[in-house]
Amino acid sequence: MEQRRTTFALSPAESERFHRDGYLGPFDLYEESEMERNLRALRPKLLNTRKAVYGGDRTVAGATDLANYDRHLDVDFLARHITRPEIVDRVASILGPDVLCWRSEFFPKYPGDEGTDWHQADNFSNVAGSKHPQIVWPEDADFGGTITVWTAFTPATEETGCLQFIPGSHRTMHYDESKVMEYDAASINKVDKDGVRRGFFGYDYRQLQKDPDWRPDESRAVPQVMRQGQFVVFWSTLMHASLPHSGLTEQMRLGFAARYLPTSVRVYPYSDSLDEFGGSASLARFGNVLVSGTDRFGHNRFVDRTVDGFPFPVRGEAGRSA
Repeated sequence: MEQRRTTFALSPAESERFHRDGYLGPFDLYEESEMERNLRALRPKLLNTRKAVYGGDRTVAGATDLANYDRHLDVDFLARHITRPEIVDRVASILGPDVLCWRSEFFPKYPGDEGTDWHQADNFSNVAGSKHPQIVWPEDADFGGTITVWTAFTPATEETGCLQFIPGSHRTMHYDESKVMEYDAASINKVDKDGVRRGFFGYDYRQLQKDPDWRPDESRAVPQVMRQGQFVVFWSTLMHASLPHSGLTEQMRLGFAARYLPTSVRVYPYSDSLDEFGGSASLARFGNVLVSGTDRFGHNRFVDRTVDGFPFPVRGEAGRSA
């Protein structure tokens, strides 16, 4: 009789491929019909930001709507999602047993929307109004950036604007996040870059290039076509972008990104507010979520349940919920 799998840790071959390419997947998480049911139930909750940790503040406007950041802190389905063993075990295979989730974001793309600029993110000071790093790794760390798990809440195709990756590009940073990007809301959906409509939510990511004349080798780009309910895992330092939504279908593309770090990394060490993409929100109600192992450092703020009291499951070393 086949034994039920209790861990989703990466195999040695998967680990080797991830460290070589900087990404892995797609992996199955939800059946398409299950994800569609979840999405129908989720939509009215997303419209109600009254309990969102950045909601109820008139300053949360902006190109990406900060009120819908970190909705795993107030929506039970998203709280379960970021702690799913199919996700957490794979992330822990990369980062080690002690893992936190520090941020989640929705990435909608509507018919006719531009693609997202090619970009890399290391410490996320690139869009911070203060230009202070949002995450700080220990000085002796071999890594930088964050692990992003991007889940297709709707189908992600080349026509609807799926992600693109350049394999192996996580080894070299081509951008200087200490430089300043100029926010220009009027540029959204109006700029062609090398023949493709691309932008960065009102910014031009090319302004951060170390070499102004450098261009990513788009001939190596791999589209990440995903069916509804699948996810991919990648380093934020991997060169990634998205294609424009062709407008050939009325269906939007919706992705949900959850970002993970080892507990040794400091989160928002210099900030008490989020100031980015033309919006601002207080971090007073923010907390990291421990998703695996323990926190042995004590330098980050944690919450162990949602604002409605749903407890976040924590994966133990044996691949079971602790």
